[in-house]
Amino acid sequence: MTMNLFRFSSPQTFYPLAGRLVPVFAVLAALSCIFGLYLGFFVAPSDAVQGEVYRIIFIHVPAAWMSMFIYVVMAFWSAIGLGLGTRLSFYMTRALAPTGALFCFIALWTGALWGRPTWGTYWVWDARLTSQLLLQFLYFGFIALTSAIEDPRRADKAGAIITLVGVINVPVIYFSVKWWNTLHQGASVSLTKAPSMATTMLLGMLVMAFATWFYSLAMSLYRVRGIILERERHTDWARQLISKGEPK
Repeated sequence: MTMNLFRFSSPQTFYPLAGRLVPVFAVLAALSCIFGLYLGFFVAPSDAVQGEVYRIIFIHVPAAWMSMFIYVVMAFWSAIGLGLGTRLSFYMTRALAPTGALFCFIALWTGALWGRPTWGTYWVWDARLTSQLLLQFLYFGFIALTSAIEDPRRADKAGAIITLVGVINVPVIYFSVKWWNTLHQGASVSLTKAPSMATTMLLGMLVMAFATWFYSLAMSLYRVRGIILERERHTDWARQLISKGEPK
């Protein structure tokens, strides 16, 4: 029997699947977060240069990674939605945006807390910081634009366009420390060279990265279920779920 890979591209079939996956990813997120914070704050050694203040990276770096990754995923779904006209693609883009905006804010906030004792100031117009701030504005712009347009289809297309245009900012964020003279330190983790940190530090950061990933999956799937019920309320199957008091 050949598996239909497009079976879950329909909102009707994706809705129950998302409902089953939400608690799984939520539990994985909680366990990963607890373990990652334990490694980062209680097991990892102090940094030889920065002392204890460096420990904020166990929150800052995974949040920054996830803020960029989510925007790329939003751009992917936007391209699929515009190219194939699949409703679920636009739903997923909308569901991802608030979580991406949250992680972008956390990255900026924790970066400011790290910058005060390290640079002597909470903020500088550094290339990395400025491009990350632009990403925050792109998230806010997407959410505001799609909420302001009353016609859902027009809102979906407008949101997809701003997402695809804005995705060019993601490689700018990543390569900014290489392209410009910047105060922000270079990448501590790279696919092309050995990490410049202790093993326990790296492990703690990677576990926290998984925690943010699981959290993003849980929240996005939870949120998309509400979007599906709202946008598909004219269909028989959605009306039946709503009449039964199906939670969003």
